[in-house]
Amino acid sequence: MLKLINKSRPWIYILPALICIILFRFIPIVGSFIISFFEWTITGPGKFIGFANYQRLLNDPEFWKSMLNTFYLVIFVVPLTIVFSLLFAVLLNNIKALRSFFRTVYFIPFVTSLVSLSIIWKIIFNQQTGLANSFLKILGFKPLKWLAESKGIFTLLLEPLGIDLPNWAGGPSLALFAIIIVTVWRSIGYNVVIYLAGLQGISKSYYEAAEIDGASKTRQFFKLTLPLISPTTYYVLMMTTITTFQVFSQVYLMTGPPIGGPDGSTKVIVYYIFEKGFELQDLSYASAIALVLFVIILSLTLLQKHFEKKHVHY
Repeated sequence: MLKLINKSRPWIYILPALICIILFRFIPIVGSFIISFFEWTITGPGKFIGFANYQRLLNDPEFWKSMLNTFYLVIFVVPLTIVFSLLFAVLLNNIKALRSFFRTVYFIPFVTSLVSLSIIWKIIFNQQTGLANSFLKILGFKPLKWLAESKGIFTLLLEPLGIDLPNWAGGPSLALFAIIIVTVWRSIGYNVVIYLAGLQGISKSYYEAAEIDGASKTRQFFKLTLPLISPTTYYVLMMTTITTFQVFSQVYLMTGPPIGGPDGSTKVIVYYIFEKGFELQDLSYASAIALVLFVIILSLTLLQKHFEKKHVHY
């Protein structure tokens, strides 16, 4: 009896968490998968329609536009977040005085309500009275429309030079780029703390040996620091990718209804799911889109896991 209790004790410890995962993760995913094969509205299930929602999805230009906006977001946010997080973490790791203070300052945006942060940044990007345009005026640049601009950032940069880019090469809209700035700024705080923990876990003996061999600080960083914090970088890369695909609040609050920014240029995939599922009450189609998003995130995670075996050193 005692042996049986000892064997079951670990399961008893994880049982509350397991129940929560099943109730709030596994069941909703399965339920969403089932709903996507029916004509399901807010009033309840309708007739079985098979793969009709997925066929509709393939021919939906609004879906593809929202997916393109989402990939723009991921392509910009993930690398910028990793680079700036690592940079600030290295700077913090090299100072001793006030390290805890600066670590707290960097972390505050991450734990602050995203609603309040989005409202503050919306005021900053205000076309008439925002601090962003005031700063541009001080530097001698023309004010920008920011959250009201649907043109791509590459188009805006090259227009003064007389270069006209096609729409597909214009890049994310300025409105979406403002969302990117906010997302990177908020994500840095959490990742700085993670990177700082990884840097402090590296034994100083490695650097002492490198200095004896005459390695410069730059060479030490690329040959020692980066390989030794590769598990941390892998974690930051994976989590930042997943959370960026799920961005919603700042898009809704800063550029919001009815179409998701100017000409729908900030409408990301989660916003589109919200629009179809809750505003238009087309739950079956929203579930189909959500399942596609799940498959994309899962595929990217497995792909990252594949590269982790070659490039991550524990």
